[in-house]
Amino acid sequence: MKIKLRHILATNIKNHRELLGISQAKLAEIANIAPGYVAMIELEKSFPSDDVLERIAAAFKIAPNELFSNTSLPIEAARILQKSILEDIDKAVKNQIIKFEAKYRV
Repeated sequence: MKIKLRHILATNIKNHRELLGISQAKLAEIANIAPGYVAMIELEKSFPSDDVLERIAAAFKIAPNELFSNTSLPIEAARILQKSILEDIDKAVKNQIIKFEAKYRV
């Protein structure tokens, strides 16, 4: 089965966008491209220039080549999970400090 480059790109952009919880319009805003153009890329009707690919990758905080990788999504998912875990740990530590200070009136 031959997978077209356009299909891989479209799938990865849509998956990254959904993983981050952002709309096509928000991605377009961050990458400084037209919202309709993001839709056309995701629908495999347009193929972006190298400049646009770099802006989309920058919006996702990934290397541009990751947009064409069949394995890029798990890597990004791991990064997002790591960030979420660190944020949860930070909140838990702050809550414990507040409880300690309240108990001992520090």
